[in-house]
Amino acid sequence: EPTVRTELMEQIPPIAIFLQESRPKFPTAFFEYLMPIVVRYLTDVNNQVRKAGQEALLILLEQDLVAQSDIENKVCPILLDLSAPDSDDEYKVEAVNIICKMASMLSRTTVEHMLLPRFCELCSDGKLFQVRKICAANFGDICNAVGQEATERMLIPKFFELCSDSVWGMRKACAECFMAVSYTTSPEVRRSKLSPVFISLISDTCRWVRQAAFQSLGPFISTFANPSSAGLYIREDGTLSIRPPAQDVNANPCQPSHNTTVMSSSANAA
Repeated sequence: EPTVRTELMEQIPPIAIFLQESRPKFPTAFFEYLMPIVVRYLTDVNNQVRKAGQEALLILLEQDLVAQSDIENKVCPILLDLSAPDSDDEYKVEAVNIICKMASMLSRTTVEHMLLPRFCELCSDGKLFQVRKICAANFGDICNAVGQEATERMLIPKFFELCSDSVWGMRKACAECFMAVSYTTSPEVRRSKLSPVFISLISDTCRWVRQAAFQSLGPFISTFANPSSAGLYIREDGTLSIRPPAQDVNANPCQPSHNTTVMSSSANAA
């Protein structure tokens, strides 16, 4: 019965936590018995079972209970199969959604080498606009997961495609995550490439896109600021925040591109 399988999935995370805490007594129980069930239920015929399996997987990843080898050898291959061009539409939408949610919990190397190429393909999916919309809505998180080099090399061209998509919902989603994407790039890319695209979104024919772009204007401008003087920085969850004046500027979690900006400004002042 699907309800039994669904209930079982909801019990997997607490059982896994118990086994982790009692690892000397059950050193391999989770990897041998429970993890294969989670992976199998990702392709279950019942929608509710699959959803429960996806939620269980995310909890296990968040709690760091899944071994790197299982992620690379069991979880990622299943998601790549489900998101393949010839995959069932419903499975594909679910797979791209779980890939986007997983990205922030995996190592940068795993995301870049195993999931990023497929994500880029899905951004150009001409069959399902739902797939492209999920990609657009989560674009900033993917950029943050892979870092500046991979973002500028592989993701920015796809982002520009989505920013000019024929479906206005896609362009709106891009406007909403523009600050997060900008933050991951170098100052030069912000000035020369992202700014013209942002201007096009502010001038979009759809008022919902224009409204989203104007709401993102301030956060986008903030990515050009010198963090040491402006006191602005991006939290790990991607939100813009203001550092208290008394806090040490050196604790600033900005990325290397922003640190370079600070250094060059200090050099010019000297």
